[in-house]
Amino acid sequence: MSVATGGSEAAAAAGGGGGNRVFFQSPPRGGGGGGGSSGGASREDPVSAAAAVVQVQQRRHQQGKVTVKYDRKELRKRLVLEEWIVEQLGQLYGCEEEEMPDVEIDIDDLLDAANEEERALKLQETLVDCYKPTEEFIKELLTRIRGMRKLSPPQKKSI
Repeated sequence: MSVATGGSEAAAAAGGGGGNRVFFQSPPRGGGGGGGSSGGASREDPVSAAAAVVQVQQRRHQQGKVTVKYDRKELRKRLVLEEWIVEQLGQLYGCEEEEMPDVEIDIDDLLDAANEEERALKLQETLVDCYKPTEEFIKELLTRIRGMRKLSPPQKKSI
């Protein structure tokens, strides 16, 4: 039996996180040129080792095909908006993010609303316990989400 190392189980057992794995591959059976059982057991067959390396490379390639792709530009815009919202809520409530009351502003829910008035109403309901005026925040948030798209489930990259 030949062994090709690539490392994840071995690395995980050793405490490292790496992405390598160990694959075991039995040598091919049949009439292959007179190597008895003692010859195969005493040293590694270079053909089997090469086949194991190819197998590792194929598995990595297959894993890459299954990777899910998001629209990175849209995600970046969303992240910037969410950071702005947290900053603004901190100013409205006069506290740090950790001390802030449980306020959830769902951007996708706002984007699902039929019109600006419905979005503004949802935001007002969410911010009902805020003692500072929220009109400017709501107006600016509605301006910032204009033209944004709802984040759809991730798309699988075509093979």
